[in-house]
Amino acid sequence: MMRRLRPGDIALINHADLDTIAARGLIEANVGMVINAAKSVTGRYPNKGPALLLGANIPFLDRIGEEAFDAIQEGDSAWLEGESLQVSGGGLFSGELLTREQLEKQLADASRNLNLELDQFARNTLDFLTEEKGILFDPLQIPPLKTKFEGRHVLIVVRGEGYKEDLSLLRDYLRDVRPVIIAVDGGADALLEIRLRPDIILGDMDSVSDKALRCGAEIVVHGYKRGDDRGAPGLQRIQDLGLSAQTLHAAGTSEDIAMLLADEMGARAIVAVGTHFSLEEFLDKGRRGMASTFLTRLRIGSKLVDAKGVSRLMTGTRMKLREIGLLVLAALSPIIAVLLISPGGRNVIRTITVWLNWKFR
Repeated sequence: MMRRLRPGDIALINHADLDTIAARGLIEANVGMVINAAKSVTGRYPNKGPALLLGANIPFLDRIGEEAFDAIQEGDSAWLEGESLQVSGGGLFSGELLTREQLEKQLADASRNLNLELDQFARNTLDFLTEEKGILFDPLQIPPLKTKFEGRHVLIVVRGEGYKEDLSLLRDYLRDVRPVIIAVDGGADALLEIRLRPDIILGDMDSVSDKALRCGAEIVVHGYKRGDDRGAPGLQRIQDLGLSAQTLHAAGTSEDIAMLLADEMGARAIVAVGTHFSLEEFLDKGRRGMASTFLTRLRIGSKLVDAKGVSRLMTGTRMKLREIGLLVLAALSPIIAVLLISPGGRNVIRTITVWLNWKFR
């Protein structure tokens, strides 16, 4: 939906606990209003997506209901009447026009539930550690790939918090090292935006654009582990587009599998951008635990370099360098002024000028 939005459009979503990635996408699309069929803050944990939308001054009608979501069609004209949405054709659907005061109260209530959510998350993680311990020991059944990994760096790009900013700061690394680039689902579109083509697109194909899938990268569809009747749902989309793909069946998330693939194929170093590792990020993704991610990082060890958040580090560094430069300039100003004003100073400047002309003629 994000790629079909035009500036000023009304975005109709059905997204409980609206996360930061979805909210940033709506802001970047410059939508005129957001309408959520679900509760944007369910109370499970204090999610940050709604606050981003209100901070961008985007009107936000919440909890309009499943009936409205099913009834309203893309392209319908609609407008607000109080806390109701009037749709061309006669439909009138009530919701809650979210304000900062209401949101602050909802987030405060959700914060009180965070301990319970953390306890459940920890229990699930421990339970899944037993089920998914094969990640530590069992090799992946990797399909034939054209891309060569042996001895090379591998950059894995995931559409996570701050991924665009972090990616933009790795341009020198990309130019100098020329790593193998694996895009996890929508990470492929982020790469294309900065005119980089991934070597491999890996995932369940639910958030990557048709344009990215047609960019010429090798496509690896992540399927459920062998024996699971759900198979590889993303493969049908690839076939419908008339493209070819390999299938990799394994337990864990697609970003975990991308790391394991790079490791088993002989990567010298694995640099990750946008990957998920905090409690909030896992809850945003609807994950009940983080066993596979924990085991994956345990297996890869020091080979993994997590570049997540590097933009915040570099921004601070650049600001300090700028401030230092201004201080140095301020300190030199009196000296420069004395040289320009005094006869002796002007003689020194003339001597330096003559020497420079002789040196570089």
